[in-house]
Amino acid sequence: MVISNKPLRFLVAILVAFLPLISTANPVAETHTTHTEVAHKEAAGHEGAHAEPTDIKSKIKGFINHHVLDSHEFSFFQDDETGAHYGFPLPIIIWDNGFQIFSSSKFNHGHDVAESNGNFYKINHHDGKIYKTDAAGTITENEATGFPENERPLDLSITKSVVSIIIAAILMFLIFTALAKSYAKNNGIASGAARIFEPLVLYVRDEIAIPNIGEKHYKKYMSYLLTIFFFVLFLNIFGLMPFGINVTGNLTITFSLAILTFLITNLTANRNYWGHIFWMPGVPKVMRIVLAPIELLGVIIKPFSLMIRLYANIFAGHIVLMSIIGLMFIFKSWIGSTLSFGLSFALSILEILVAFLQAYIFTMLSALYFGSAVEEHHHEEAHH
Repeated sequence: MVISNKPLRFLVAILVAFLPLISTANPVAETHTTHTEVAHKEAAGHEGAHAEPTDIKSKIKGFINHHVLDSHEFSFFQDDETGAHYGFPLPIIIWDNGFQIFSSSKFNHGHDVAESNGNFYKINHHDGKIYKTDAAGTITENEATGFPENERPLDLSITKSVVSIIIAAILMFLIFTALAKSYAKNNGIASGAARIFEPLVLYVRDEIAIPNIGEKHYKKYMSYLLTIFFFVLFLNIFGLMPFGINVTGNLTITFSLAILTFLITNLTANRNYWGHIFWMPGVPKVMRIVLAPIELLGVIIKPFSLMIRLYANIFAGHIVLMSIIGLMFIFKSWIGSTLSFGLSFALSILEILVAFLQAYIFTMLSALYFGSAVEEHHHEEAHH
């Protein structure tokens, strides 16, 4: 077991060492130095009623919000001098007494009101959500809560996060289709660029699936474990790019992934699993009644912990990294800016490690839950 880990650790160490040199995570400060004002316009401007903040701290806050929040358009950057946006609009799909389908370009980057079949819609800059308004685009906020009181239609739009998920899915399909074909052509020997991922596939099988699930049952879970590992890994890496892609830092995405693990665990569980929850062997019958609701609560808490762990680590990492990059523009001195740049560079490398680590933890815990669901306890029960 120890010997098999050494080549993989070496491979991961090399990958971690070289990714900062080829990724676009580190140049974020240079790429976005002129974007903070635009990002804050989109995050802080509110129906033209609020004056645009000009202080650097507010601009940095707006830039951070632009990076971590989802968007109805995929924007790469904007030229502040000309005001031109470089990116592409995405389709808006709204259910409001029927489907309302139009391009996000109608919103003019969140500044205009979009009209569809006599209905008017506006993007609220504070939360990035679409609300139904009048022709003037008025959004009324509750004075007590600060939340908009306007009707919010069911939004089924293709957002920036959805585009990122589709790209990750296509990459995974192409990479592992090529890997599978190379196995067939070369008698079980991987070839081509896809072979880079072979050590990770073997690691998931030999170090995650088999030890936690067992030789007897691990194969039926391998497809899901491999999918979830590389899906989370790719999306984590996408989050290090300067395009504001923050998919795994979105609570709804991590909730969906956790629900999948929850459903697979409980739908494939054997009777021993449920027997240990509702009528735990080896303890007095009175205690079984007390322990049953506690064990059942644990069934719900497990996927909840998966959801929070992935979301919190990725989201917090992005906030910290963007905040430290913003310090360079606050200090405006070679000493403070150099220190901030050095710290952001080190954190960007750490974020790459976190991207791999969180994919591993999510997969490992899922395998652990699957293993507990199919574990056979007949020897233990016979003993009791």
